[in-house]
Amino acid sequence: MKEKEVLRLQQLKQIENEFYQNEMNFICGIDEAGRGPLAGPVVVASVIMPKDSMIEGVNDSKKVSEKKRESIYEQIIEEAISYGVGIVGQEEIDELNILNATKKALTMSLQELKVRPDMILVDALEKIDTLQIPYQSIIKGDAKSYSIAAASIIAKVTRDRIMRQWDEVYPQYGFLGHKGYGTKAHIEAIKEYGICPLHRRSFVKNFMK
Repeated sequence: MKEKEVLRLQQLKQIENEFYQNEMNFICGIDEAGRGPLAGPVVVASVIMPKDSMIEGVNDSKKVSEKKRESIYEQIIEEAISYGVGIVGQEEIDELNILNATKKALTMSLQELKVRPDMILVDALEKIDTLQIPYQSIIKGDAKSYSIAAASIIAKVTRDRIMRQWDEVYPQYGFLGHKGYGTKAHIEAIKEYGICPLHRRSFVKNFMK
């Protein structure tokens, strides 16, 4: 690994290291994927990485190419002490609203962990049910915390894989490319074909026939 990348990862681990110095051993990073799209689920990942973890390329998932994310994802889940994923579908998103659906998925992801964290670092969310585990909310946490960045990659890869599967069922919408986000092509497809069961009705009502 190049020295520049080592230094970047060390910088990304500063928040975790402060907690390790306070005799906390298990730091859990949490992040989501899919709050903004017009279709598909919201996915939240929780992950506890080893103290000495230094996986090359771990970063905010939006800054990593799709191909590279897949490779890093495999390394993260292989190395993780424990990880969990919570998925809430479009029907519940319409019912609960996207913020509450994301919070529900977060709690679900924590319930999947096999090890109870000493501290949770979460990207931006507040007023969440962390099963009575202390947490710190960090704005743009996926760019500031190694654990949150790792969680962002798990969440993003998991959701992208789901949307690729749905693309085979509803190829006319182009989910393979935009993953459900509101691109021009996606909106035009909704106007031409109407909505499918994967769409969030509360998000696409302005485009529905």
